[in-house]
Amino acid sequence: MLSVELNDLDKLCGTTIGHSPWKTITQEMIQAFADATGDHQWIHVDVERAKRETPWKSPVAHGFLMVSLIPLLNQEVIDVQGATARINYGINKLRFPAAVKSESDIRTKVELLEVSQLDEQRTLASYRTTVEIQGEDKPACVAENLAMYVA
Repeated sequence: MLSVELNDLDKLCGTTIGHSPWKTITQEMIQAFADATGDHQWIHVDVERAKRETPWKSPVAHGFLMVSLIPLLNQEVIDVQGATARINYGINKLRFPAAVKSESDIRTKVELLEVSQLDEQRTLASYRTTVEIQGEDKPACVAENLAMYVA
């Protein structure tokens, strides 16, 4: 993990910060996300039918489950010191190029795109986070996510 002072964050613009550890996406996680969101589409939760009828021959995770894991995984990549709070400020761009099969391993690749000092207390950082799937050519998710750091 990279530890960087908030005042030095802009020096990392245009670089790849690093990769998170791998995390297994279990069927239990997929089911819990379906229960939390009410999205019980069969490609996610009906294991036997998904094995028979989907092109992946497996249930697949919700795309928004991948997005929801970005903060958890990215905190294993970069630690910004000197901020009293880090706030998820949103997403500018979001794509889901490939499905994540149940029991697959994922990780994030984090690139710092831009840092803007909004005022004396707030700094906005734009990251490109790519959710990679172990053994697959295409990523599960590519997001331009925004983090607001409050000093």
